[in-house]
Amino acid sequence: MKKSSIYTLLICLVFASTGFAQGGKRDKVKALKTAFITSELSLTSQEAEKFWPIYNAFEYKQFELRHEKMKSYMKRMEADLDTMSEKEAAVLLAQMESVEEETHQLRKKLVADLKNVISSHKIIKLKKAEEDFNRNLLKQYRENRSSKRN
Repeated sequence: MKKSSIYTLLICLVFASTGFAQGGKRDKVKALKTAFITSELSLTSQEAEKFWPIYNAFEYKQFELRHEKMKSYMKRMEADLDTMSEKEAAVLLAQMESVEEETHQLRKKLVADLKNVISSHKIIKLKKAEEDFNRNLLKQYRENRSSKRN
């Protein structure tokens, strides 16, 4: 990882650790993720101008999928999974598979749209940057939880 990326990540994690206590977590995480991805992809101003509307639309649709559709059946699974009939379980499983397929199609559309904006190399770097960001965010979250317990 480049030195500038490490510094960006450290700054992001510091803000994340102080920001979580103050509320507005989703907006703060989004801002941190934007800064991290921008740094990792080294987008030119022309690329960034075209990249962010496409990526933000993808993120919004992905959020909708996860929080509207998945949330409804996750609650159902927690509430009555042991008493659910085989037929009800089959319907629920089909719904889950449908959301997974929608998510996959959404990701494919993102890649197709981004191919007109940035190189394939940068699209791969985007995937890695997303994974790195999520891994680091989860690590920071776990560290904050364990330090609060002690």
